Amino acid sequence: MEGGLKPMDAEQLREYGHKMVDFIADYYKNIENFPVLSQVQPGYLRKLLPETAPAHSETLQAVLEDVETKILPGVTHWQSPDYFAYFPSNSSVAGFLGEMLSAGINMVGFSWITSPAATELEMIVLDWLAKALKLPDEFLSTGQGGGVIQGTASEAVLVVILAARDKVLRRVGKDAISKLVVYCSDQTHSSLQKACQIGGIYPENFRVLKADPSRDYALSPDTLSEAVSHDMATGLIPFFFCATIGTTSSTAVDPLLELGKIAKSNSIWFHVDAAYAGSACICPEYRGYMNGVEEADSFNMNAHKWFLTNFDCSALWVKDRSALIQSLSTNPEYLKNKASQENLVVDYKDWQIPLGRRFRSLKLWMVLRLYGLEKLQAYIRNHIELAKLFEELVAQDKRFEIVTPRKFSLVCFRLLPPPSNEDYANKLNHDLLDSVNSTGKLFISHTLLSDRYILRFAVGAPLTEERHIVGAWKVLQDEAATLLSKC
Repeated sequence: MEGGLKPMDAEQLREYGHKMVDFIADYYKNIENFPVLSQVQPGYLRKLLPETAPAHSETLQAVLEDVETKILPGVTHWQSPDYFAYFPSNSSVAGFLGEMLSAGINMVGFSWITSPAATELEMIVLDWLAKALKLPDEFLSTGQGGGVIQGTASEAVLVVILAARDKVLRRVGKDAISKLVVYCSDQTHSSLQKACQIGGIYPENFRVLKADPSRDYALSPDTLSEAVSHDMATGLIPFFFCATIGTTSSTAVDPLLELGKIAKSNSIWFHVDAAYAGSACICPEYRGYMNGVEEADSFNMNAHKWFLTNFDCSALWVKDRSALIQSLSTNPEYLKNKASQENLVVDYKDWQIPLGRRFRSLKLWMVLRLYGLEKLQAYIRNHIELAKLFEELVAQDKRFEIVTPRKFSLVCFRLLPPPSNEDYANKLNHDLLDSVNSTGKLFISHTLLSDRYILRFAVGAPLTEERHIVGAWKVLQDEAATLLSKC
């Protein structure tokens, strides 16, 4: 390795690190020049890169040139101010610095002993965030519960469904797994279905209950109560229910208090998925959407969505940590140590699926310290105001309609079809989505609500300003006019 890049060298790291930071800063400076949605075709990259790895080292400059000419054209730019699809995936200076520091230290903190600071900082910052959200004290690490950073909300719901499954099977016997029933609404994220598949829940016992369009697609407590009663009457065992604060399709909010009471009275584990909208609940005016969380057994929000914390950082809190540990713990000889054996510490390996874990709490710690709660609240409120502006623009154009009331920073809308041609509406909006996204000027996504094809406009990128909202609406109007002229 003489004469080239060493495996690790402080001065080379300083030199190359400066170059990389400059490259990334230039990327952000010029991000509006890229098509938001990548315009490449499947398989494009294989035609541009060699078939085998290089035998000899290459220069960083050569690699960065390839990033510019070959990789970036195949990137959909989630941090673009004109990115309005799915939900946001925030990047920030503080989050980036925390990610950089985590990569620099590069520890694998599966047990307390492997890096005490990693475990203890995670406990502390998740207590900070729990207090900012005004979660019940049972979710704090100072009691029987506590928080843990998972990679995604999909991992979070998987570990709690495994904990809930094993908790009930210890009571009724492992052979009863065929009787276990899971409940959710038809607006619940699909990650719950995958968690059930992994957890061995019989597919026929996965209950997808119809949300109520008259309640803005929230789940009616009566619907849950009837389903639970019916299953119990037939000898089945209801054991897990997932409610949502801010569903993926339309940011519907399930009535936690009423649903939670039903779950509690039937000994059902009650999980609350607030992956997207949980961030907004640090603002007092939106905290009301969490009313009833005191009934929950677990609560999850993604700091990497709308909380300026670079992916991945999904915060999960549980009231009873022992349920997770009993389900997920292993204790091989090669991992035994005095602190763990004497139950003096938390070992996060027993709260998650993998063994290894990164020092992700550094990112959240930096975000909370470098911005503070007041700036984070202002950040959330600004996006909600921008979404309100977009909603007003749509409402003023009689060719469009708002489909569900806006609660946070997502606007659900559609282009109305010509009179007496409602059957054409879905194709019309599908075509509008394709034509808008193919311009490269913005990126939006869609959903189905009551079998209607709906366009979703989610505000949340850190660089988005009012001019981007106005510009995006102009593109939508222009493309809609073109399509309607052909009807």
